[in-house]
Amino acid sequence: MIKRIIGLFVILTIGGILLVSFTPKKRTDLSSYSTEGLDLYYIAPNFNEIEDDLPDYFIYPELGKSYVGFKEAVAFKESRGDYGVVNQFGYLGKYQFGMSTLAMIGIKNRNKFLNSPELQEKAFYANLSRNKWILRRDLKWFVGKRMNGVVVTESGVLAAAHLAGPGAVKKYLRSGGVDGFADAFGTTVRYYMKRFAGFDTSFVKPNRKAKAQF
Repeated sequence: MIKRIIGLFVILTIGGILLVSFTPKKRTDLSSYSTEGLDLYYIAPNFNEIEDDLPDYFIYPELGKSYVGFKEAVAFKESRGDYGVVNQFGYLGKYQFGMSTLAMIGIKNRNKFLNSPELQEKAFYANLSRNKWILRRDLKWFVGKRMNGVVVTESGVLAAAHLAGPGAVKKYLRSGGVDGFADAFGTTVRYYMKRFAGFDTSFVKPNRKAKAQF
């Protein structure tokens, strides 16, 4: 008799545990967690982009936000300012140009380009000038607006165009920052727009047919 009572008690205990385990819990109301109206980041930074907050031009404090400060900041990011460097993907010089871009601005001799700092500086300006012409409408429409948490500036747009090409920057801007681009190292348009924002690039004149003359 005692064994039956103990057995019945064990069965009732197990049944009670199972009943509690399968009792539906009260559902959490998720409506209060809506992301509507929030400024969301569509492009996450990669490890190459997670750096200190000091801008590159900090190493040239006397240049500030001038055009020279801008080009030296870009150069430092691209190659640490080395005119003779060629990276593993074949990009050349202080500003890391590809041969296809150089051909568009009139440069076809690789060795001549690498061995001439003067030609490299002219190539950088010519490419900026051409990109500024291509993106002239986008600069008019988007400068001053905030996109993916970054205020759009002319220098940021031109730096991003140097990284990704004007076509990729145009897609990024006109998609509201959704259509992103990353180079072979994972660097994005958004990152360059943030890193090189606020420089004075009014010195650069838009020119569809800009060439680097030597």
